[in-house]
Amino acid sequence: MPRRAPSDLDTTALARLLREQDGVVGRSQLVAIGASRNDLRRMLGRRELVTIHPCVYVNHSGRPTRRQREWAAVLACAPAALHRESALDAHGMTRDRPSSIPQDGPIHLLVDRHRRIVPPSGVTIERVADREKWVQANRRPPRAVFDYALLKAASERGEADAIALLSDAVHQGLTTASRLLDVIGQLPRLPRRAMLGEVLADVQAGTRSVLEQRYLRDVERAHGLPEGARQLRHDTSSGIVHRDIRYCAQRTLVELDGAFGHRDTVDRWADLQRDLDATLEDHLTLRPGWAQVMEPCRLAQVVTTVLRLRGWTGSPRACHEKCPVGVSGVPGRT
Repeated sequence: MPRRAPSDLDTTALARLLREQDGVVGRSQLVAIGASRNDLRRMLGRRELVTIHPCVYVNHSGRPTRRQREWAAVLACAPAALHRESALDAHGMTRDRPSSIPQDGPIHLLVDRHRRIVPPSGVTIERVADREKWVQANRRPPRAVFDYALLKAASERGEADAIALLSDAVHQGLTTASRLLDVIGQLPRLPRRAMLGEVLADVQAGTRSVLEQRYLRDVERAHGLPEGARQLRHDTSSGIVHRDIRYCAQRTLVELDGAFGHRDTVDRWADLQRDLDATLEDHLTLRPGWAQVMEPCRLAQVVTTVLRLRGWTGSPRACHEKCPVGVSGVPGRT
């Protein structure tokens, strides 16, 4: 019986690859560490490796994890990098909303504009001309630069979801409004570029002018709410304060919170003192932020409920045919 030739496979290198790549390895990587066709045939026959995509293998026969699916997609389409939501997860971003990526959700990849490949099932690709500029090839697995992936993901969402996504990222300390504005300046064709830039500039400057304008236009006027007095200078027991919006007859204040991310202790104490002063004067304070103003109909329902409970006898109106404000059973209908 002929003796089988000794293998040149570097088993130490294979173990390291599997460890570093969450149990996933590509055929080209196996060849690079000395694996022959017989080696691969043997490992597949023994179920030491199992095919997950053509020429990409995982070291078990069970259901691949999300991370293993990401590695498999990157290796199957190499050179490629995780992108959009897949990149955000790889960077460690979590969601304050219940919309985390499901285990079997699509894997998003970034590849060179000139590539002509058909991605495997469950993988979507985006081709860009300046791929190298936006990819961190030294990360494992390779991934798009965080700010780029974030803005690309946000640009495909509705306004409220886009702002929630940006807010989550800033809140977790993964980026800043200033950094995101710098990246937007380099993406002239980004969908929703004007809206995202407007919001981020307002957040960076701390003026709340855009937020206040949107509240006035989309919440108050669009739904027929009473017009609040704005930027009132007011003497309180703790000193002079400026109120964003005051519905005088209903003793209700709306203080718009235009910040993204963690606010420092001094700001929080100042807010607490302002709310205490308002309570002592029998005023109720509402503090909506960007996420709430970006859902104007829902916020209008809340404000309507409060104003009617505090004496407003007017009738709000729906801003469009599907708007819930003023619908029977919803606060606001007389």
